[in-house]
Amino acid sequence: MSTVLSVKKRETGHRSTLTQLRKGGAIPAVIYGYQLESTPISISAKELKKSIQKNGQNGVFTMELEGKKVNAVISEMQQNALKEQVNHIDFLAINMSEALETAVPIKLVGESVGVSEGGILMQPNLELTVKVKPTDIPEAIDIDVTALKIGDTLTVTDIRDRVAVEIISEDDYVIATVVAPTATEEATEADDNAEEQA
Repeated sequence: MSTVLSVKKRETGHRSTLTQLRKGGAIPAVIYGYQLESTPISISAKELKKSIQKNGQNGVFTMELEGKKVNAVISEMQQNALKEQVNHIDFLAINMSEALETAVPIKLVGESVGVSEGGILMQPNLELTVKVKPTDIPEAIDIDVTALKIGDTLTVTDIRDRVAVEIISEDDYVIATVVAPTATEEATEADDNAEEQA
């Protein structure tokens, strides 16, 4: 379990208030869910970063809000990619004894047969929706793609029995596919070869 994060109730209002919060090293957030009305809060950016490094972004965060301890997971995080800063977070308060639905990143492992034959591995979807107890949320789900040949597609149906958690995503949800190199790439290679021979 993560360390207890101290959060403060905040007033909702002007954009300038949010800017001031961020300048002071805090992140505006909202927490809602189990036994809790939607409550605007602010949280220390430094404390949150430490907690994420220790427990992962999919971990359970224990917060102290007005003297009450609340367990929560990150429901949505808005980030500024250029400044590498978090602009806003939605926290979902949870019941630790009940399974919840959450999105978990997919991590493709192994080099597929198709790639070694010149194919290109595509990953159209980066996350899977799973149902799991809060304490068992994985940081990522490893999917072995070694057996994929050119033209093969891996869907949820193929991996449902291979993972330890219940997958909620549809059976035809595509995880990975290996495609043949495009005609354009082949033409470019042919041109390059012609230039080399000239």
